[in-house]
Amino acid sequence: MKVTPELYKDMAKQAEPKSNSKVNIPIAFLVGGSICAVGQLLMEGFLRLGLERSQAAAWVSVILVACSAVLTGFGLYEKLARHAGAGTLVPITGFANAITSCAIEAKTEGFVLGVGAKIFTIAGPVLLYGCVAAAVYGIFYYAFH
Repeated sequence: MKVTPELYKDMAKQAEPKSNSKVNIPIAFLVGGSICAVGQLLMEGFLRLGLERSQAAAWVSVILVACSAVLTGFGLYEKLARHAGAGTLVPITGFANAITSCAIEAKTEGFVLGVGAKIFTIAGPVLLYGCVAAAVYGIFYYAFH
């Protein structure tokens, strides 16, 4: 059987899971917004306790990353992501989930060759290209500003 581009397109369309955007988009928005709202509440709480803005922001980041990692470890973040979709990709919690997931999958191979070598499997390219882009933008900014 020869697979033409048209046939392949039809086969892919039949195999793809059906998505109900009218339900999925609002749920993703509400979950992502809720994660951000929790972060903002933490920020306001730390500011009221007298921390400087930079200290409060650091603590909020630490708490959100730790919560994401713990929820991932117990398999709860995946269950949330299954229902909330892209709403769980809020940058800091989604990033923590990606790193923690890789570490959990690689733990059977040991700490050095497993976790140490594979922890950034998903997040590594993001870090690499983010750092390279920041350096390039910084050079352009320095040169032309």
